[in-house]
Amino acid sequence: MGRIEATLKNVLLMREKSLIAYVMAGDPTLAATEEIVLEVDRAGADLIEIGVPFSDPIADGPTIQKAADRALKYNVSLRDILALVANLRKQTKVPLILMSYCNPIFAYGLPEFFKEARRVGVNALIVPDLPPEEAGGFLPLARRELIDMIFLVAPTTPDERLKKILKAGSGFVYYVPLTGVTGSKLSGKAEICERITHLKTHTDRPVVAGFGIASPEDAKDLGQAADGVIVGSALVKIIGTAAENPNYLSDLSAFVASLKGALKPAG
Repeated sequence: MGRIEATLKNVLLMREKSLIAYVMAGDPTLAATEEIVLEVDRAGADLIEIGVPFSDPIADGPTIQKAADRALKYNVSLRDILALVANLRKQTKVPLILMSYCNPIFAYGLPEFFKEARRVGVNALIVPDLPPEEAGGFLPLARRELIDMIFLVAPTTPDERLKKILKAGSGFVYYVPLTGVTGSKLSGKAEICERITHLKTHTDRPVVAGFGIASPEDAKDLGQAADGVIVGSALVKIIGTAAENPNYLSDLSAFVASLKGALKPAG
């Protein structure tokens, strides 16, 4: 069992659900991202997902696209982000997940990327435009370097394909509760929880829900079925106010704490 899965299961032993916080590397700057990750860690996030800015995303909504655009104006690269992770590892032990599209990784070089990712302390990788059927070049390298490959499961994923996803992936199962992009409005929570419960009958791995979770209420509601939730756009919106809001870090910290509080047992 890798560090990602072990962390999620340890949180469950405390009768809590995990909070995975997403931030975009380089927004508003790389130095600020370092501060943001450490602040989010202190505020209670159990794992942190760091986005790699890319010009042509397929899964990101407007909020995260704008964050990527801001980062790309400063030419933030995957190499810069791995250096950021190395700096973070000197200051925190929180599990770190990279979310990147294929192109930046291919441009870096697959073997070189995985070797460096392990060296600096990356624990897992999410690649939204990489289906498991096309991940043959990634999986052996990820396993060799002890980096989890996390694949997405959609509401429309049939059970037969689910088996392939579960076989290829590790760490946790990333359930996307809606057919849309990040930041889309969440609806039909009871039905979403039913689908998560069904998904959990197919795997012993933790199931985490992401996309559309924008409030402590959303986190609490989906946390009734999921083992954890990923919150991205709602955090990135707060970070996006950095230019005009000198207190954005404290606002971010308070919001993360409220999300984590919603994932703890009442009383």
